[in-house]
Amino acid sequence: MRLVTWLDAAGAGHPGAVADVDGTDRVVDLSDVAGGVAEILASDDLLAAARALAAGADAGLPALDDVALAAPVRPGVILCLGYNYAGHVAQGAALDDVPPHPNVFVKTPNTLAGPRDVVPLPAVSEHTDYEGEIAIVVGRRATNVPLERAAEHIGGYTLLNDVSSRDWQDRSSQWELGKCFDAFAPLGPWVTTSDAVPDPHDLLLEVVRDGVVTVSQSTSTMVFEMAYLVHYVSQVLTLEPGDVISSGTPQKLPEAQAAHRPLADGDAVTVRVAGLGELTTRFAAPFAAPFAQEAGTP
Repeated sequence: MRLVTWLDAAGAGHPGAVADVDGTDRVVDLSDVAGGVAEILASDDLLAAARALAAGADAGLPALDDVALAAPVRPGVILCLGYNYAGHVAQGAALDDVPPHPNVFVKTPNTLAGPRDVVPLPAVSEHTDYEGEIAIVVGRRATNVPLERAAEHIGGYTLLNDVSSRDWQDRSSQWELGKCFDAFAPLGPWVTTSDAVPDPHDLLLEVVRDGVVTVSQSTSTMVFEMAYLVHYVSQVLTLEPGDVISSGTPQKLPEAQAAHRPLADGDAVTVRVAGLGELTTRFAAPFAAPFAQEAGTP
């Protein structure tokens, strides 16, 4: 099942299911089932109710293309992975080098963007880049979860573009400032529930920039598998339904590395995985937020 957060005319978000009706994706309103997608993922009963409604979808429902979408979940925590695919290594490292432990970093809440949002390029960054990734969406609260039970806490999978400012990322040993500009984590378009993904390590992750495939690699080449990531992180912090762990990006293809240039106004990047959908992000001209202060302050 595919779960989305759709927006009404007032901009309020509601859970929905995407159903194929005679070749057209249509949105089933799940507002009577739950208040949000994370709530549905956390309950077998709510999942069953959502599936029952989705099974009754008909051609009278709105087409997905005509519905405004927000990010499918609003995570309390967005965690990302570095160097989690074979061949994607730190500069200067051997190609067969693998990290001894997951290389985890945080993207702050301001980075979250919807699947159709335009991402403004920061005026202070000279090199904004993209990273197409598959993100785990937590379905059950996870604290100190043993590895053999970790997959039970995965509610589903979605796509994430880990947009990154390389020059800010390289300013220090800590990556966060380069990873945490506003809207630097487009997410979606939907969450594919885990029961609909028989083997998350038999997927082809591809990234397309302006019509050219720049990344193409199987999830079978991950260093640390999805369930292990949930197990590992849950030893440190409690994961709640709707939280996101993005599982890392493969290295760009050699020809894409040779032709690489920073993102520019009008560029489009698509992350695509068969069975999980496509996330296309467009980038806008350099943006400098105006100075803002509270009224009455000097």
